[in-house]
Amino acid sequence: MGVVLEAVCGSVDEALAAVEAGADRLEVCAALPTGGVTPSLGMIEAIRDRVGVPIVAMIRSHEGALTASEAEIAAMERDIRALPAHEFVFGILRADGTIDQEAVLRLFDAAAGRPCCFHRVFDRVPQPHEALEQLVRWGFRRVLTSGGADSAPEGTNAIRTLVAQAAERITILPGGGIRPGNARALVEATGCDELHFSFRTTTDAPAYPGAPAFRPDPDRIRAIRAEVDDLGP
Repeated sequence: MGVVLEAVCGSVDEALAAVEAGADRLEVCAALPTGGVTPSLGMIEAIRDRVGVPIVAMIRSHEGALTASEAEIAAMERDIRALPAHEFVFGILRADGTIDQEAVLRLFDAAAGRPCCFHRVFDRVPQPHEALEQLVRWGFRRVLTSGGADSAPEGTNAIRTLVAQAAERITILPGGGIRPGNARALVEATGCDELHFSFRTTTDAPAYPGAPAFRPDPDRIRAIRAEVDDLGP
């Protein structure tokens, strides 16, 4: 299998379009323009009924959340148990930026053996190499990161170092700013074999005044697929 493409989807229609365009895995979330929150049960069920690729459900209690209260952690545990996703992506920090071990392990345990990915709050931790070893010990499948930069291409050097440290014990999943034209270079420079990206593009026609203006662009998936198709293990 070549490079695995994980496409971010904020609706059932986007999920169907992503799979048709060649996505290998879907990250599904609501409120995508805000960074994503937990999707509804109905959305996950509708997508799972219609696609044949793994579905990763974002688990986050509210927009922009880095930390979480006891009530929010409990709600996220219930979401994980209720959602019929194949995998989950989440991450919770303490106020000092370190990983909130108790909260994260509660969510990991709620997944009951289904794979878990630590999301891009990883880029906020003060000691990423120590944090990576924690995630390995706890049994996480992947960690989503831009290498601590604004985008994965800008974080290429850091991502390459994390891939080397991971040594196939955990998958480093670059995400952020990946587009046709930079995907191949990122894979070649870092040694990663998976990529995470949104395939939305902006438009001039918002649904209503003040709404984010975007539309899905499945050709972005096709272009990235063509760019990296001969790479990977």
